[in-house]
Amino acid sequence: MKPHIFPFTIAFADTDAAGIVYYGRYAEIAERARMNFVRDATPQNSGFVIKELSVKYIKPLLLGDDFVVESLITKLGGASMSVEQKFVKNDDIHAVLNVTAVYIDNDKKPKRIPDELSKLLETIKQ
Repeated sequence: MKPHIFPFTIAFADTDAAGIVYYGRYAEIAERARMNFVRDATPQNSGFVIKELSVKYIKPLLLGDDFVVESLITKLGGASMSVEQKFVKNDDIHAVLNVTAVYIDNDKKPKRIPDELSKLLETIKQ
């Protein structure tokens, strides 16, 4: 399965005083990529919330860097999914995030992923 590709450019607001991407920004950028990945398939007022997150920082990204976030679903459960997200610039991996996200419905409580959404996510699973 091909990963979902989310292009991004590092702006001044993403960096510290040395022009290196602030470590917390990786999680925010990854969230934007995940949202872009599943938003068209997710009913309004429902979606996924993060239960667990781990990050491996390999090489820093810098001010002005153009890169992509490659997202792949690695595990799909009844009410959750695991996603691996790689920050890639010129075929070099700069960071890898692994996320477990839980599906919530209108009441904002964990629910089983609806069958239609689960079938769609299964087609884009690694």
